[in-house]
Amino acid sequence: MISTKKKSFFGRMTERIEDVLLMRPKPDEDMLEELEDVLISSDIGMDTTVKIIESLRDSIRHDRLRDADAVRTQIKEIVRQMLDKGERLQLCPETPLFIMMIGVNGVGKTTSIAKLAHMLKNEGKSVLLVAADTFRAAASEQLTIWSERVGVPIIKHKEGADPSAVIFDGCNAAKARGVDVVICDTAGRLQNKKNLMAELSKMNKVIDREFEGAARETLLVVDATTGKNAVSQAREFNEVAKLTGIILTKLDGTAKGGIVVTIADELDLPVKYIGLGEGMDDLKPFDPESFAEDIFEG
Repeated sequence: MISTKKKSFFGRMTERIEDVLLMRPKPDEDMLEELEDVLISSDIGMDTTVKIIESLRDSIRHDRLRDADAVRTQIKEIVRQMLDKGERLQLCPETPLFIMMIGVNGVGKTTSIAKLAHMLKNEGKSVLLVAADTFRAAASEQLTIWSERVGVPIIKHKEGADPSAVIFDGCNAAKARGVDVVICDTAGRLQNKKNLMAELSKMNKVIDREFEGAARETLLVVDATTGKNAVSQAREFNEVAKLTGIILTKLDGTAKGGIVVTIADELDLPVKYIGLGEGMDDLKPFDPESFAEDIFEG
């Protein structure tokens, strides 16, 4: 039997889960094995999948789940709990706030910065952009175009300048202007972790010294369509950058949505925002409950 459900954010993942539940209306080991296969093939990591299936097995045994509807309800709750990081899901409400944005080329970092600036501006906050990705050709120019579209100021230097020098000027401009939120673009390079760590450490020292007392966020932008590679990026960046959250882009129906669960469980990182399209308003706060519903809609 083939499910005719519409595709969710997670495309075929939802349909395949529903097919298992329709084909096996009574909970048993065969159902669990097939659900396990679906979760793993949808880019949920092995460790996270085992946790989900073991928790579901315990619920079937102890809570006496009798049918597919009960299984669906329970698995939704298991995943929701994995995704829900409480207050950490929210962007820090304190001001002034300095947001460091990290991400490899091509993940949508620049547009995510613009969308976040647009969102915060609409909330009544004053925003300043800092173009500290000085190594990628035309990065500052691209961010400048977005700053003009959004209507927020930008601090930038020439290509190849010291990123920490740009941040120095950005911090002082933010203090002088009484800015609520600074969003800083940075180079995302994992080829040499030692150099990246040293660069980030230098940047953070400048912020600590020049913007003392400012609240901090370090957000990694990852592309949902890259599947397990996005999880690897999150894991490696988290080792050097002390991430406070993830922005997951291009989650538009083509992605394998399991990476959301894997990042939240295996790395204990909150997904703070998701990008659902190219429009300026297509960056949305992440809602664990609605996402669990979307994965396992019944």
